[in-house]
Amino acid sequence: MPPYKRKTPEEILYSIYRLHRGRLKIIIGSVSGSGKTYHMLQEGRLLKERGIDVVCCAVSTMQRTETVQQLEELDRIPSLHWLKGGKEQKDLPLETLLKRNPEVLLVDGLAHRNRKGAQFATRLEDIRFLMENGISVITTVNVYELEGVGESIFKMTGIRAENTVPMDTLELADEVRLIDVSPETILKRIEEGVLGDVTHPALSRRGNLAVLRELSLRLVAEGVNESLEKHREEHGLVGPSGATERILVSAQYHWNGSLYVRRGQQIAKRLNGELIVVTFVKSDKPLTKEQQTFKQSIIKLVKRVDARFEELQMARLRKLPSELVRYAIQNNVTRIVMGHSKKSSWQEKWQGSIANRVLRKTRNIDVFLMADRAEQEGERILPIKRPKRQEEPFHRLTSQEIQKKIETIRHGTLKVYIGAAPGVGKTYKMLQEGNLLLGKGIDVVIGLLETHGRKETREQIGKLTAIPRAKIQYQSTFLEEMDTEAIIARHPEVVLVDELAHTNVPGSQSRKRYEDVIRLLENGISVITTVNVQHLESLNDAVAQLTGVRVRETVPDAILKMANEVELIDVTPQMLQERMREGKIYAAEKVNQALESFFKMGNLIALRELALREIADDVDERLEAWDRDAALRGSWSRQEVIFVCVDTGPRAERLIRRGFRIAHRLKAEWYVHYVHCGVGQTPEELKRLDTLRLLTERLGGKMEVTEATGSADIHRHLLARMNELRTTQLIIGQSHKPLWRTLFKETFIHYLLRNARHMDMLIVADFDPNVSEPAR
Repeated sequence: MPPYKRKTPEEILYSIYRLHRGRLKIIIGSVSGSGKTYHMLQEGRLLKERGIDVVCCAVSTMQRTETVQQLEELDRIPSLHWLKGGKEQKDLPLETLLKRNPEVLLVDGLAHRNRKGAQFATRLEDIRFLMENGISVITTVNVYELEGVGESIFKMTGIRAENTVPMDTLELADEVRLIDVSPETILKRIEEGVLGDVTHPALSRRGNLAVLRELSLRLVAEGVNESLEKHREEHGLVGPSGATERILVSAQYHWNGSLYVRRGQQIAKRLNGELIVVTFVKSDKPLTKEQQTFKQSIIKLVKRVDARFEELQMARLRKLPSELVRYAIQNNVTRIVMGHSKKSSWQEKWQGSIANRVLRKTRNIDVFLMADRAEQEGERILPIKRPKRQEEPFHRLTSQEIQKKIETIRHGTLKVYIGAAPGVGKTYKMLQEGNLLLGKGIDVVIGLLETHGRKETREQIGKLTAIPRAKIQYQSTFLEEMDTEAIIARHPEVVLVDELAHTNVPGSQSRKRYEDVIRLLENGISVITTVNVQHLESLNDAVAQLTGVRVRETVPDAILKMANEVELIDVTPQMLQERMREGKIYAAEKVNQALESFFKMGNLIALRELALREIADDVDERLEAWDRDAALRGSWSRQEVIFVCVDTGPRAERLIRRGFRIAHRLKAEWYVHYVHCGVGQTPEELKRLDTLRLLTERLGGKMEVTEATGSADIHRHLLARMNELRTTQLIIGQSHKPLWRTLFKETFIHYLLRNARHMDMLIVADFDPNVSEPAR
């Protein structure tokens, strides 16, 4: 609610009601055995330690040792037992619970249906009743037990829940927390018999587990996005948050309108963003018969691709650019998709073009200008790389192929725990897994551990031994780093390495810790490590936009891709701030400063959404590699080639990172190109180019530096190189030249609008946090 606004009587009554009503927290997992009950009981124990009255009832431990241990210190209320098809069921004793009147109840199985004759038919109704009586509830549910997704999950996996809850149940919760577990971990638990003998047969397929996991991640991400938008609205923040994409297609009632909608849908699908379609019509001019036909066609298509459609009236079409930009800002759009008409340089100067005027008015919004390929190629579908040819089973391997396979076999495995922010529990979880492996007879050591003084983290060290750190002299002092050589000499089966993005002390053998990790893997040592989502190189700009903080220590995204397992440690922002206030993340003197800067509620919500979506994308990539027919990504049309134009200015890194993320989504080749013109390059320019080349190569691209004979030749030179590479999409920054300059000297974008109509163009906006209204 905006500040100083007086509440209505209804709002006052609702606020009073909320004071008396209990809270609801739902812990969601992809499958049974993901650890929901364990984490629910763990939260209960932490609440009890803080003096909160907690009880548990109808909790299913499945006799799992770790889960049973969590029950030991908690008060238990006996449940009502009954049989259904020979299987024991547990109902809540509502009268007993009301009489006991705890502050918090822990209960499993949100989708449970009660016995005949019970006061309520379902556990969800029981929970609502208890909340009405002031009792807060923490409960668990599996993603396939939600009505809205259950049927699609059954079609994809053959898994159907015995009981379900309405899809809007998650909206009732004050907090929703996801317990993320990789398919490999679940399969390991099934193999070890940890999940019992009642596991659904379809759950033994890694592909099915990945489908469930991706759905869980995206479902929670959507909920987080809603809370983020609500938070931003309450605080008067405008424009896109940067955590998610929202694509706006500007389509007129014309023969190519459906092409724009389809292109927008393909982009939205690749970026996992929402799609909006808008069209503008003159208020004083009725639609022609032909336009009415096109309108029906577009509305039908928009409905089919699950987008939102709006028709807006204008007095004069000349206002279209400013109205389009204003509409984009009001709807938190991150990218406008539109076409552009073919005009000569004189026509552009005297008549202007809609594309140019939109580009002049946009701030913080990318503009995607569609290629004019319809006449030559018809409707264009986003392509993918052709699936690799399966290896011929009777083919005799060459000595090089044998050596390569031997190296792969000897290579250690990598598991990464990733979180949205410091303090979510990545190190805690890593140590916990290390001790579990140690208990199974596996040789595990600590290579590098940062407890940051957290008592709970230190307690998890257990029986693990640590390899002493190496002391490296730096200037007049000695600093400590992970002793990679000592670990290789010790040669354990598994080593635990904290803070993957850390930069080593100058003089160390490796510049970055992730390089040390790669060396360990190459020496056959498996690694379990931790990292925060803000340290991924390609997300650097998004994190800076979200939080206002530019993260300096990063790791290439390829590290995440080379990992055998990636698991997200999801913690709600409320929990994280509570941990911060209790001094469990930073020292007491830093708490207030952290809560007012990086750990602000808006930042934590946005980073959480970013982490959920990033891991969902990672799961999707792995799933495609394992089980999916590549054709599910769309029919093959042509190989995508992404061409990124950069200069030596400060926005070059942003363009390179954007190029990588788009190329990664499209499975495309990508190039970064810089054209040098004029006198010799200065040492500063050469150093800057080395920085850009290093970033490009870290992200898997190729950087080219070429020379042009003169400034007038640069445009032709770049276009010729784009055509040589068969570029399908160009990425370029917005021009900063004032309008009067463009009347006398043609900009590169103007040149491309006339001469590169055969390729798509993405004009990337420079993020300015102070801009809230379009330029007029």
